Amino acid sequence: MQSPQPATPPEPPGKKPESEANQGHPLFDWRPLLFTLLLFTLYYSFFSQGDRSPQQIPYTEFKQKLYQNEIASVRMRGQEIRGRYRGSDQQQGVDFRTLMPAVGDPSLLPTLEEKSVEVVAQSEELPTWASVLISLLPWILIFGFLAYSNRALQNRMGGGSGIFGFSRSRARQYEKPDVDEINFEEVAGLEGAKQELQEVIEFLRNPQKFSALGAKLPKGILMMGPPGTGKTLLAKATAAEAGVPFFSISGSEFVEMFVGVGAGRVRNMFQQAREKAPALIFVDEIDSVGRVRGTGVGGGNDEREQTLNQILAEMDGFASDEPVVVLAATNRPDVLDPALLRPGRFDRKLTLELPQKKARLQILQVHTRKKPMSTDVDLEQLAARTIGFSGAELENLVNEAALHAARENKAAIDQVDFEHAHDKIMLGSERQEILNAEDKRRIAYHESGHALLSMSLAHTDPVSKVTIIPRGRALGVTETMPAEDRINYTQDVLEDRLCVLLGGRCSERVVFGNVSSGAADDLKQCTSLARRMVTQWGMSQKLGPVHFPVSEEHPFLGMEMAISREFSDVTAHAIDLEVEALVKRSEQRAEKVLQQKRRQLDALAEALVAHETLSADEIKALVE
Repeated sequence: MQSPQPATPPEPPGKKPESEANQGHPLFDWRPLLFTLLLFTLYYSFFSQGDRSPQQIPYTEFKQKLYQNEIASVRMRGQEIRGRYRGSDQQQGVDFRTLMPAVGDPSLLPTLEEKSVEVVAQSEELPTWASVLISLLPWILIFGFLAYSNRALQNRMGGGSGIFGFSRSRARQYEKPDVDEINFEEVAGLEGAKQELQEVIEFLRNPQKFSALGAKLPKGILMMGPPGTGKTLLAKATAAEAGVPFFSISGSEFVEMFVGVGAGRVRNMFQQAREKAPALIFVDEIDSVGRVRGTGVGGGNDEREQTLNQILAEMDGFASDEPVVVLAATNRPDVLDPALLRPGRFDRKLTLELPQKKARLQILQVHTRKKPMSTDVDLEQLAARTIGFSGAELENLVNEAALHAARENKAAIDQVDFEHAHDKIMLGSERQEILNAEDKRRIAYHESGHALLSMSLAHTDPVSKVTIIPRGRALGVTETMPAEDRINYTQDVLEDRLCVLLGGRCSERVVFGNVSSGAADDLKQCTSLARRMVTQWGMSQKLGPVHFPVSEEHPFLGMEMAISREFSDVTAHAIDLEVEALVKRSEQRAEKVLQQKRRQLDALAEALVAHETLSADEIKALVE
């Protein structure tokens, strides 16, 4: 059974620049909010008549005290009456407050005159200046609050437009001391790419040397490769080797919901780079903003296309001797706009492939250099077993081994830790489930079929380990370790590969007389490989050396809807028949080999049932 490939870990993050030290703070701090609350408090206090907690009394009690000649003075405003008692403290504002009934009291004023009470009448309308102040004060507070917050944000962003700076570039700037720790020695492998970039470094260090001869350096260099191959790391190392400021930004950070914001950010970023020249700009995942214009249902995205147009204009606007170089990275070069790839913009393309065995060994040596390693660790063997690993995955492998060693309370990382980390990444964590005897025996024969065919056929890779311990989504795994990395595959190698993929299913039929659902992933991989052999690699005698573009993935729905199939239904039927015939021939061949070597098949299966895991030496001894 074939296990799924592990997820690619993210590229290692760079060192945080000083200019971003305060970006984690909130947009508005507590000081302007406190200032606003204080102003509202003063406002309320000013217009609340300045009275100090007068006693609220019923109107009947007020009339009773009035008749008893206990009231010295009253202040009337609408239905509200405030006053002082006779003999009260003159420094205090009022002693009581009450409300006149809504129907009014015609006898109140004559009674007040009769009792010689001082009466002060106040209008309910505010003065003109107070009305104007009340209407303007909220706006004054709002604009003051925004101005204060905008100034605080400008200080945190190192100047710029503050809260209104939508078009300000979000590129992170790294000065030389920030990236000095990363150089070409830290980037293992990628020798061809580093050699290409040496010319860029020399130009940034000494641009007069090139301009004196009339030479112009490429304005843009596009790095293409699978995720985790070190594109970002190589860009930082280039800036460190050249000793120039390094502006790093992701393509998605240009695009916003407002049209024109991304274009403004592009202009601002290139302006900053020119002011710091010589400088290097790195745009990661440029395919998020540099895709072909006018694609997709509805014609595309105006904001993204305006941003791309501004990038094209800025790169064309470079002077021939301007020491600013643009590096960009993508793993989807097929979706980029042709105007972005033409000479004068991205003149050079660097392809970063997955590292070969020698490069993998160098990467492992870099990542294990500062870790305590046991003497039994064999990095060369580990490099041979990690075919298809990217640089980021190799770093993750070393980290997983260190974590396992720490959990086991070891003083150094040994080979067992690397074996555990490799199995965990490739196959997943062990599943805690108990298999019954029948399922365990069937899985043992299934994996033994894969292993026996790998050991018996002439063009297969030797088996390194077989296990029936459930890991991840697989109930068992047969692991092979090629003697060397292959770049080209012959038809004999691919046909033997089809037999190995079908070996588990054929083993079940030979032993049990039927098959199970455990070969679902094997059949999927086998059918996909057979279809590529027929349609893309011309390995069909009936159809001949013709390429049939089938099942190709297109990045945009609009493009996919516009593409028609380039062969007839008759040819499609012939392709299906050829794929079916190729798979059936491989199945018959695999089943014949297993029947001839039934004794070795039984021996492998019994050993797997007893021990659950067999090493390469144990498998070889049982087969021979």
